Amino acid sequence: MTTSQQELLPATRRALLHRIAVAQSEGRAPSLVAAVVRDGRTVWHGSRTSVDGHAPGEKVQYRIGSITKTFTAVLVMRLRDEGLLDLGDPLEKHLPGTGAGEATIAELLAHTGGLAAESPAPWWERTPGSLRPELADVLGEHPLRHPVGRRFHYSNPGYTLLGALVEEVRRAPWEDVLRSEVLEPLGLERTSVRPQAPYAGGWAVHPWADALLPEPVEDLGKMEPAGQLWSTTGDLARFAVFLARGDDRVLSEESVREMRTPAAPAEDADLAAGASYGLGMQLQRKDGRFLVGHSGSLPGFLANVTLSVEDEVAAVVLANCTSGPAVSLVAADLVGIVAEAEPRIPEPWRPLPEVDRAVLELAGAWYWGTAGFLLRLTADGGVSLEPLSGAGRRSRLRSNGDGTWTGLDGYYAGEILKAVRRPDGSVSHLDLGSFVFTRQPCEEGAPVPGGVDPEGWGGLR
Repeated sequence: MTTSQQELLPATRRALLHRIAVAQSEGRAPSLVAAVVRDGRTVWHGSRTSVDGHAPGEKVQYRIGSITKTFTAVLVMRLRDEGLLDLGDPLEKHLPGTGAGEATIAELLAHTGGLAAESPAPWWERTPGSLRPELADVLGEHPLRHPVGRRFHYSNPGYTLLGALVEEVRRAPWEDVLRSEVLEPLGLERTSVRPQAPYAGGWAVHPWADALLPEPVEDLGKMEPAGQLWSTTGDLARFAVFLARGDDRVLSEESVREMRTPAAPAEDADLAAGASYGLGMQLQRKDGRFLVGHSGSLPGFLANVTLSVEDEVAAVVLANCTSGPAVSLVAADLVGIVAEAEPRIPEPWRPLPEVDRAVLELAGAWYWGTAGFLLRLTADGGVSLEPLSGAGRRSRLRSNGDGTWTGLDGYYAGEILKAVRRPDGSVSHLDLGSFVFTRQPCEEGAPVPGGVDPEGWGGLR
């Protein structure tokens, strides 16, 4: 007897409940709610304590803070995909006069634009956005803290600029663009700029006593694109599926994969923790698993979305306290619990319906000098290149439809692979970004740059 792939085993469900129960108790959160997604749908929801006397369900809103940045990044990527801008464009090209226009759009997305982490005083998260009516009020007189493009420095004002960029290009408010281009197409009906009942109130928990203090709820004004949104475990679970698979109504799978690709140099502490940043997404390697997503916090709230694309598992964790439970760690643990207790069952192997013989003859062993590599045909019509043994450069390559392939990842990402043929049509060698791969190690007669000694292999001369 087999268990439905959409159900979790009782032991797995108990382990998930135990993890959030420990997090809520030790983190002293007034409430904590979580969800787990597998294979594109929510398979578990859990909560501890209550909101307004009831256990919070999948439709209770919590403030999600900087997870808002990922939504803003999706809007910017849409503009890129429509050809309205290029990620390499300096901000000044589309939004002149900010004083930070030297930074490119990609650098702002990846927090390498050199901007300050926060806006000038007063503390923007705890004061009305009306105190900062203009971009100049958000950036201050000296917006840069570092040379542009030189280091990762997380910047809330940077995402304010990206929100303003969206408004400038779309000629509409950020909130309206977000609703029509992302929230409505993805069916995120319980995600909004302002709270909609039922929603959790935000609390501060006294560090040395089990006492609560209500936290202020402020509209962030110009800072909205950096952290304004409210959402639910139900909506964020659907958003996690989108971040894993894409949705052509919003953003293609290729573009969300680009968002999940490291784009910023990691700081020393981040390197030690296996953390980096993509385009609007936080990346980390934990327990051998590559995790992507984003965390968020505002006074009274903590939030995290984490997904493992390889395992097809995602987790959402929300809490209504200013500090306490480490929600990013909890979400990563929830993903790990499911992925390890119930590993993903691969699709059954099936032979290709048809094979291009010209491509088939390329399969097998090739040599870059003396280093052996294996070229395989993949089910999607592409190829993969990997070392015959041990560590080394490996990459998946997408067919370009003209007998060439483009690298998708690793050292050869973006590089072109082509088979070079002799006048009689037989394959001479492979050219991959100018590197020559031959059928034999240092093959005699092959066009290897620098040549091959005509005496061939032998002992020390």
